Amino acid sequence: MRTLSGKTYWLVGASEGLGRALALKLSQAGCNLVLSARGTDSLEALTRELPGNARVVPCDVSDRASVVRAAQAAGEFDGLVFLAGVYWPFPASEWNAEQTEAMFDINLTGAARVLGQVVPMMVARKSGHIVLTGSLSGYRGLPGSIGYSSSKAGLMHLAESMHCDLRGSGVDVQLANPGFIRTRLTDKNTFSMPFLMEPAQAAGEIVTLMRQTRFQRAFPWLFSLVFRGGNFLPDWAYYRIFGAR
Repeated sequence: MRTLSGKTYWLVGASEGLGRALALKLSQAGCNLVLSARGTDSLEALTRELPGNARVVPCDVSDRASVVRAAQAAGEFDGLVFLAGVYWPFPASEWNAEQTEAMFDINLTGAARVLGQVVPMMVARKSGHIVLTGSLSGYRGLPGSIGYSSSKAGLMHLAESMHCDLRGSGVDVQLANPGFIRTRLTDKNTFSMPFLMEPAQAAGEIVTLMRQTRFQRAFPWLFSLVFRGGNFLPDWAYYRIFGAR
């Protein structure tokens, strides 16, 4: 079991939704926090609610210069949790170029920008803890999810590669793959969302993962079986079930 109390974590994407809920959970667990997002007003308000120490560092993950400044301002920290993300639902037949590029740039390339500042530092000191936030939708292609599912799949693949490379280095990499969470992003969905979680519930799942030494956690568990099981279906069966009709 990993001890969280007394550790310092940099949360990127902490201003609302899952990030905000995780900040509350980690602060209650005794963590010191560095909170980042593009806007700082909501983060400043959040620090006043937290029971533990927290400070705000602005960071726009779409801007490399902003990421470099934020990483320097964050100072010494034990772990990073990347939660930044954007989402718009639409199928390939209604392709929105601007929104597709934004989802890749924030969800995947944004993570790479942050990791580029964090991983070398952790490797050099031979210690660190990195948690990336994937999605159940990233296990296999889904209809109506151009941009989001693919960017999350890329992030999940990145986490797997990092886990391979950094084993034994002192740098632990973990991957959290949640299902639907009630946030401003999922409010855009017009379809039914089974096993819809509240942010606090999902944050609790991530804290559980962070306390463990296992690589990944997919949740809700029962719902995750649908997506993880899809990897074992032959193409003809998978696309007959999930493909557009």
